[in-house]
Amino acid sequence: MTCTYSARSWALKSAPLSDTIIRTTNKHTKISIRKQGSSCSMSPPTRSKCLKAVYQRAVDNSTAIMMTVPLAVAALVVMARLRPDELASQLRDLRPVHLFLSCFLPAAAAIVYLMLRPRAVYLVDYAGFRTPHTCRIPFASFLEHAKQFPALNERSVRFMTRLLERSGLGEETCLPPSHHYIGTHKYCTLDAARDEFDLVAFSAIDDLLAKTGITPDAIDILIVNCSLFCPVPSLVDMIVNKYKLRGDIRSTQLSGMGCSAGLIAVGLARNLLQVSPKGAHALVVSTETITPNYYVGTERAMLLPNCLFRIGGAAALLSTSSAKARFRLKHVVRTLTGAHDSSYQCVYQEEDAEGHRGINLNKDLMNIAGDSLKANITAIGPLVLPAREQLMFAFSFVARKVINRRVKPYIPDFRTAFEHFCIHAGGRAVIDELQKSLSLSDEQVEASRMTLHRFGNTSSSSLWYELAYIEAKGRMRKGDRVWMIGFGSGFKCNSAAWECIEPARNADGPWATSIHKYPVDIPDVLKH
Repeated sequence: MTCTYSARSWALKSAPLSDTIIRTTNKHTKISIRKQGSSCSMSPPTRSKCLKAVYQRAVDNSTAIMMTVPLAVAALVVMARLRPDELASQLRDLRPVHLFLSCFLPAAAAIVYLMLRPRAVYLVDYAGFRTPHTCRIPFASFLEHAKQFPALNERSVRFMTRLLERSGLGEETCLPPSHHYIGTHKYCTLDAARDEFDLVAFSAIDDLLAKTGITPDAIDILIVNCSLFCPVPSLVDMIVNKYKLRGDIRSTQLSGMGCSAGLIAVGLARNLLQVSPKGAHALVVSTETITPNYYVGTERAMLLPNCLFRIGGAAALLSTSSAKARFRLKHVVRTLTGAHDSSYQCVYQEEDAEGHRGINLNKDLMNIAGDSLKANITAIGPLVLPAREQLMFAFSFVARKVINRRVKPYIPDFRTAFEHFCIHAGGRAVIDELQKSLSLSDEQVEASRMTLHRFGNTSSSSLWYELAYIEAKGRMRKGDRVWMIGFGSGFKCNSAAWECIEPARNADGPWATSIHKYPVDIPDVLKH
């Protein structure tokens, strides 16, 4: 067995003997580890990774270990205390009912458990919409178009200018074709909205089908999420008609659920796959058609979406078959705080005083998002955190309740549970707040910041652009765990945990033409 890995940084710090081994083994600074018989020469970085993997497995299965090991030890102690003749006598005295209870029932229970347990769901692959250069909208062009609209006064334009300078967006974000005309509102028609969905969704699906090699006839489930555009026939019907999908396909469209709807769609696909024949495939399409939602009023809270939202979309193929799968879906956790009026109204579609329709983003949005995040991490923590972090949190909770309420609460370290984080690129403030709350490093939120800079807020599809960034940078490894966190109207915080099975072989995706430019420095205030 031959294992290779890149060792450029380690080789520079190693002893001279190690340097000689590297040069003579592989001129491309890769180390070969050959297993002969029962021995395996292993370098320090590899040994450390192996020990870390063993430790992580032990921690993740600590409950089962703590239950089975004492029972096994007790059984061995009892057998060791018996003399050979006593042990033989005990075995002769066993009755058929004892053999039945000790052998058949455990085997039957194991079979029933294996049959009834939920099926594992896998991500076969995904594809993000590659925004064309012709749709690029620099800040100067965006503001020039805004100035040409009579209803927008100088005060509104100055507000939009300051917002863009602090937004974290770059100069290469894209808007749909209709937004590139002067007098944008005149061109935001129903046909233009359909054209935008065709461009985004069909391009992403075409790339996905090409990557996976699957035929449209093999798709059993279709789920589309788009919050603000809901035509008749539906977006699902548009895809069925385009790709001539089967007549018995299970199809669903999710609307009005905001930027976290992509993970809701993944959770729904998982549930449908678990009751479908084994090996079934589910196609999930996540996008936000922004053409018909251009706000033409002067209300500041409703001008925010105009400045932050950009064109984008993604398609993902899920299955209960592990063949060709690249990720395993571990958990999907959804938390909804819509029972509180403040949470329900913090992202609200309404008309302003002049009758112009738009999305009102409440000033308390960040506080509500923080509370929703706390509820979500409280739910997902016991599922993903190692035993040590859970015990530390439990001790902190007991100390606060019993000893002193002024004891500082323990914030679990989710970096022990995940190697990569995909935080919804809703805006710079969202990323900053989560980085602070979860004590993440700049590198761990780099994918979110760079996605916001390159593509803007693409709603529910932003998480897939972030995952594509991590893979395009070559940072994904087999066994790595990924945490996706999305926020949406209602107010919702949804998250999904994935485990990598097979990293991407190339960076041929939405970042293919720009990944070499990133990461870039994003100043607090962008001056032109």
